[in-house]
Amino acid sequence: MDIAALITWVITALGGFYLLGAWLSRGGAKGGSSRLPVPVVFGHFALAVIGLIVWIAYLITDRDALAWTAFGLLVPVALLGFTMLARWLPVRRAGTATAGAAGAQPEPAERHFPVAVVAAHGILAVATVLLVLLTALGIGGS
Repeated sequence: MDIAALITWVITALGGFYLLGAWLSRGGAKGGSSRLPVPVVFGHFALAVIGLIVWIAYLITDRDALAWTAFGLLVPVALLGFTMLARWLPVRRAGTATAGAAGAQPEPAERHFPVAVVAAHGILAVATVLLVLLTALGIGGS
């Protein structure tokens, strides 16, 4: 189960990197019209990366404290992820602003996130959290 958690975590991270790249390439970090706060985006990213490093350290050392630390890092990662999802959904539903309309706001950077990537990222993230928790609890063996 510990290797399964690693695999889901890495695949989830790849989707996250894609979304982060799309957000950055459309000016998301510049503030602009993005509904995703920069500290939330980068906090989610940083904690997820640190957690993955801790998980790899757990796989190498088999120290239970590291498994629990990785799980503890995933909790705020998940909360930040749900926060971003809640802020992204209205943007996705709103559609595109009328181009050239007087007073029209520029489109938020996250407006163009592919729904399939967002959904896969979220589903795999939930699977990762569950696998990490089950491993930390000693359920399922490795």
